[in-house]
Amino acid sequence: MKDTVRTPWRHIISTIILVIIVLISGCSANRQRAIDNDQVGPQDKLILRFSYVTGEETPKGLAARKLKELIEERSHGKIEVQLFPNATLYSDEEEFEELKKGDVQLIAPAISKLSSEVPEVQIYDLPYLFPSQEEVWKLSDGPVGQELNRLLEEKGYKVLSIWDNALKQITNNDRPIKTPMDFSGLTFRIMPSDLIEQQFAAVDAKTATLPFSELYTALEKGRVDGEENTVSNIVNKKLYVSQKYITKSDHGYLGYYVLTDSRFWDSIPAETQRLITDTLIDVTKWERIQAQRINQKEYEELKANKDIYLYELSSNEKKKWQQAFQGTYGWYLSHVSDNKTIQDYFAEIKH
Repeated sequence: MKDTVRTPWRHIISTIILVIIVLISGCSANRQRAIDNDQVGPQDKLILRFSYVTGEETPKGLAARKLKELIEERSHGKIEVQLFPNATLYSDEEEFEELKKGDVQLIAPAISKLSSEVPEVQIYDLPYLFPSQEEVWKLSDGPVGQELNRLLEEKGYKVLSIWDNALKQITNNDRPIKTPMDFSGLTFRIMPSDLIEQQFAAVDAKTATLPFSELYTALEKGRVDGEENTVSNIVNKKLYVSQKYITKSDHGYLGYYVLTDSRFWDSIPAETQRLITDTLIDVTKWERIQAQRINQKEYEELKANKDIYLYELSSNEKKKWQQAFQGTYGWYLSHVSDNKTIQDYFAEIKH
């Protein structure tokens, strides 16, 4: 009798335990899927996680959104692009390693941040090399750009595009900077670039290499006196709040490599590669226009801000700055002297 009474309870208890195991397993699977962002099986959808450190309304942020819209539309939902702006996923120092590990599939770092692996990319950092954005495009789309892509691919990156921001300006919280002598004694935050460090050393300024995500706080706390950046970044990150003085110097270029990992790229079908590549061509054309529009619009906003002292260099003043920074060219060439493509480029622009 006892056995006949206990049997149903055994079944009930076994059923409850089984349900709990299933629920726990399901939760574990969901947690794992949340980490990997695999909402569907890989045979159904390709997930591209795109990590970047700038804001959503910057040229990079808008281009990332445009890329997401077009890829998802053109792939009919077979490719999903997940966006992680403002370093919400990884800092600019972390994202390279995460790309190689496969935790993200797309990043768009400032070109300077690749200089430790491929020093030649510092050509983009040379002061006053580019009098206009059009000159940047000529270099990027020509033999030098192709050679830099090749060098990066030797390091395991697949270069998908270069996105513009704009030419850089100088900000600080100490005094107006009008002449090269005005830099003396000040400390500026820079991106990781030996050439940019040489640039500031040439005018007797100090430097501190900091991630972009830490820049606002560093300026606010006075850890650095100033920085160099594009107008769109100055406005979007509200860097002007703790910077009384801005000099429109147009002294250097800030752009971004759109990168993926070569192993990941080789693992996806050729037709998917073509869709992504073709879409990036369209997005890059659109992004170049937007970058110019945004920086011009936000420059007018800065000019209208009565709390900021904004000084615009004249053509003659820019020539004096260029002369002060001239030593960076010799430094750069001495570090890439064995690269014929780059040497040929400088030989050509001298004539």
